[in-house]
Amino acid sequence: MTPQPSNGNGTADARHAIDTVFRLESPRIVAAVTRIVRDIGIAEELAQDALVAALEQWPRDGVPDNPGAWLMTTARRRAVDLVRRRENYARKLQEIGRDLETTTAPPEEPADPEDIDDDLLRLVFTTCHPVLSPEARIALTLRLLGGLTTPEIARAFLTPEPTIAQRIVRAKRTLATKNVAFEVPYGPDREARLSDVLDVIYLIFNEGYAATAGDDWLRPGLCEDALRLARVLSGLMPKEPEVHALTSLLEFQASRTAARTGPDGVPVLLKDQNRRRWNRMLIARGIKALGRADATATGAPGPYALQATIAACHAHAYTYEETDWTSIATLYGLLAARAPSPVVELNRAVAVSMAEGPAAALEIVDTLAAEPALRDYHLLPSVRGDLLARLGRTAEARAEFERAAGLARNGRERELLAAKLRELPGTPVE
Repeated sequence: MTPQPSNGNGTADARHAIDTVFRLESPRIVAAVTRIVRDIGIAEELAQDALVAALEQWPRDGVPDNPGAWLMTTARRRAVDLVRRRENYARKLQEIGRDLETTTAPPEEPADPEDIDDDLLRLVFTTCHPVLSPEARIALTLRLLGGLTTPEIARAFLTPEPTIAQRIVRAKRTLATKNVAFEVPYGPDREARLSDVLDVIYLIFNEGYAATAGDDWLRPGLCEDALRLARVLSGLMPKEPEVHALTSLLEFQASRTAARTGPDGVPVLLKDQNRRRWNRMLIARGIKALGRADATATGAPGPYALQATIAACHAHAYTYEETDWTSIATLYGLLAARAPSPVVELNRAVAVSMAEGPAAALEIVDTLAAEPALRDYHLLPSVRGDLLARLGRTAEARAEFERAAGLARNGRERELLAAKLRELPGTPVE
């Protein structure tokens, strides 16, 4: 079908399509273009150039049938043009393949028995290079692979936006000046970067599972990319238990996607979800991956193995009431000892509230009030509000829900908190 010119509301529709498609496709575009220009910063600029071209052409000519492919082709062509303009064009052309001049496909590279033809995975390992600080590795990968904005990354990190922006700029400059190769490393180098890669994949999944900002609570594309990368990594590193554990965790979490929102997009909490809508095939995959993690483990379970086991407890419960909250609370205790974090403690408090009651959980939550990392974290007052409401301390609960709503950046979460406020006794009916 030939694109039709836009008119009337067509311009607004085209711009909405551009925003949506670019957000979904930019990671693949940056990864593919990086293979051509061998510079992540330049690749991101060329992806932005393709976005500008779309903003100029689509409102006039109409949205293409395959907008993602249009953006990819445009960015690759501009990458080829850039290489041609370089003074060392002949040498670069030989490096990236003689067919570059006539094709938009990424260049072929020498085969390796351990190699994997996945630009996104190469991008993850490249941005997790040890020349970067751990914070910079994760921030840059979320920016490039997850397609997240600087404010969204700052929210996910509970870190000021200028700090995140500086990390990203410095990280791209460092990768360029150090001539870091765009590749999946082998041997010890791969092992050294694995922990950061797993953390990045998990953060990307989490941003898709519960978006930190915007009007949509779910961003399924991010979840799909993260889960696909985890599965690919499992095949690449079959003897790594934490790789299988992360894959298991994501399979379990992804199994709930269809039940996590109502027809109008409003979030549905775990206790209210229709578990018949949970994807049993993904649950089965999660169980299988957790089995592989257990089979390859040689010591105490790692953080992802513990989280996957917690997710398995939920998956095995056919109703919310049947959930083994005592085991989950114990597992969170082990996780807090293995990987201390105020967010883990907050999750442990939720499990304790179900296993022992809200009073015991409130003691845990109150110890977290002074944590600097949770100062602007909306889930802290949200959880505290739930506990206070269950204890009959309605006025205090209302204040906590109002504070949580003020901190939440996601529109759907604000709606959810507003609903909790309406459910409190004594709330006027509008």
